[in-house]
Amino acid sequence: QVQLVESGGGLVQAGGSLRLSCTASGRTFSRYAAGWFRQAPGKEREFVAAHSWSGSSTDYADSVKGRFTISRDNAKNTVYLQMNSLKPEDTAVYSCGLANRWPLISGAINYWGKGTLVTVSS
Repeated sequence: QVQLVESGGGLVQAGGSLRLSCTASGRTFSRYAAGWFRQAPGKEREFVAAHSWSGSSTDYADSVKGRFTISRDNAKNTVYLQMNSLKPEDTAVYSCGLANRWPLISGAINYWGKGTLVTVSS
């Protein structure tokens, strides 16, 4: 069973930056697509960004394009989310997930982390 742990969340002012990390305990991390989702209070979980396990394919929600960048380091079993120009509406619990298919959607996630809270103040 793969275990995922997110870190890097916190409180930041609007316009600031944060980098989230998600580290997996499994031995086959590189064989999974990896992605980030978020859930704000009172709202449904939504897709944020994804990175394929092969090549350099990435996908982003329209709301974060140009501001967020997803990357991965398979040698470290880690996927990152660099978040720049943060807005108050980015406030949410951010969770990472792994899936063995592409494109990555929440319903296809094989393993979930428990999330890290990002709060953006105005």
